[in-house]
Amino acid sequence: MRPSTGRIRPHRLPTRLRSLRPRTLRGRLALIALVSIAVWVAVLTAVFQGLLTAQLNSQTDELLRTRATAAAATVRPSADGRLTIDEPADDSALDVGVWIYQDDQALERPTASRALQNTADRLAGGPAGFSRSTGPDPARLYVLPVLAGDRRVGAVVAAVGPDPGEPTAELALTAAAALAALMLAAVYLVTRAVVGGALRPVAAMSAQAAAWSAADTTRRFGTARRPAELSALAGNLDELLDRLAAVLRHEQQLTAELSHELRTPLARITAETDWLLARPRDAAEQQAAHRAIAESSARMREICETLLSQARDGIGAGGGTGEAPGRCLLAPLLATLAERSAQEFPHAPPVRVHGGDAQVVAGVSAPIVERILAPLLDNARRYARTSVTMECAGRPGSVTVVVSDDGPGIPEGVGEAVFEPGRRADPGDGHDGAGLGLALARRLARAAGGDLTLGRPSAGAGGCFELSLPTG
Repeated sequence: MRPSTGRIRPHRLPTRLRSLRPRTLRGRLALIALVSIAVWVAVLTAVFQGLLTAQLNSQTDELLRTRATAAAATVRPSADGRLTIDEPADDSALDVGVWIYQDDQALERPTASRALQNTADRLAGGPAGFSRSTGPDPARLYVLPVLAGDRRVGAVVAAVGPDPGEPTAELALTAAAALAALMLAAVYLVTRAVVGGALRPVAAMSAQAAAWSAADTTRRFGTARRPAELSALAGNLDELLDRLAAVLRHEQQLTAELSHELRTPLARITAETDWLLARPRDAAEQQAAHRAIAESSARMREICETLLSQARDGIGAGGGTGEAPGRCLLAPLLATLAERSAQEFPHAPPVRVHGGDAQVVAGVSAPIVERILAPLLDNARRYARTSVTMECAGRPGSVTVVVSDDGPGIPEGVGEAVFEPGRRADPGDGHDGAGLGLALARRLARAAGGDLTLGRPSAGAGGCFELSLPTG
């Protein structure tokens, strides 16, 4: 035998009982209502039966007392203690279930079973009051002493049996049980119908939301007049559809933009390779072709890193950070990027986060914002002299992140052309780079519903980029 582990196993309902449990919410609510009403009906029936029984017993006791008093009125005690019975003209009513005793000797006895006779004999010498006999011939009895002055000389015993109130009580109990059964059946059916009717709009809204999420994520329930509960449900479903639409829109737009970005470098690599294989080239031509292939490969690598980052971090699904899909707090994200920059680039100018509301929320997931800011920070660290600054602020309908540095800034005459793929402001400045980061950052920002533009540095010099994103 296996030794006992001392663990208490969780209680489980038997399989038969689990199979009887309703599977629908409507059935469960109806069953709960049925059980609750059944308990109350049982309590009320018990109370009613108790009150009815008490009332019937009271009536029976009054009948016994009346009979005993009427019988005692026919008994005259003499001076020597003997009892004389005055027979009325019609004593048939008094002879039914009435015993008259002188001391312990019965002067009159009605027709009754031996057991009931013995019970009356036993009670005749006892105190006044009511009692009940049990056995094959049950009855309710009442003892009324007969007094001569202050001395007890006899007794009158009246009996009624079987209890006349029992048939009435049994009939009332049967009627109450039948009425309770009918009421419980009606309650169950009505509850199922009412709950089903109440849940029908919920089921319809759920089915409609499922259909919209699969076919048309632009449809909404809106603010049509509904009960308060359904209005709250409609609002929650609309919010869920909004977030689903945002996730799908971000994913579709981002995938389209990344696909478009991959076509250009891949076409350039193909063209340069075909050009090299077409005929022998001199060293300068080969070096130029190799440089073009390397630049296109670097651009493809950066694009693929962004795509893999989406797949790994779940962009559009909260990024695994606990944020709601397509939303993030900007201030903590900027602080994280500044700390990471200090760790990965200890010799580069430090990145500082200035001001900003800690509760500013962007309607874009954190990995997307990070991928947009990464090229801006790389560019700022590359050209900054002493520091790089990031600031975030909330505006009506949007949020803004400004990345600036104290470097030489964008050369005059370049302007928006700095965002063109492969365009560098000064190719001979001695810094690495293929001119792809800013272009990809702008495409990502626009794919997320925002934009990336040139800003105006606060100090009047240096590079400054302004990222606007939809609010969360």
